[in-house]
Amino acid sequence: QVQLVESGGGLVQAGGSLRLSCAASGRIFSSYAMGWFRQDPGKEREFVAAISWSRTYYADSVKGRFTISRDNVNNTLYLQMNGLKPEDTAVYYCAGASSFSGVLKGPQGIDYWGKGTLVTVSS
Repeated sequence: QVQLVESGGGLVQAGGSLRLSCAASGRIFSSYAMGWFRQDPGKEREFVAAISWSRTYYADSVKGRFTISRDNVNNTLYLQMNGLKPEDTAVYYCAGASSFSGVLKGPQGIDYWGKGTLVTVSS
């Protein structure tokens, strides 16, 4: 089992920045591919970014503005979000999967989820 706890969400003006963190505990964090997803009320959960040991991948909507990174010593996943837009408003979820391709499959490929942290971007 892997437990994931997100933090760092909040209210920010358009153009601002936030850094989300996801603290992982349980099984060996470094052996999992990790990702961030987000969900707006009434919409499906959507992929944001993924990271393995050596690769990263981003949704087109956040490419060039968001950066995913991980600290395998401290078992923490990060999402640096710059140039935030009102359409980035959502609950952001940390996710873990046994493979990089699993994260890229979308929600159906995820083994573990955090409970989410709310990001609100005002215009």
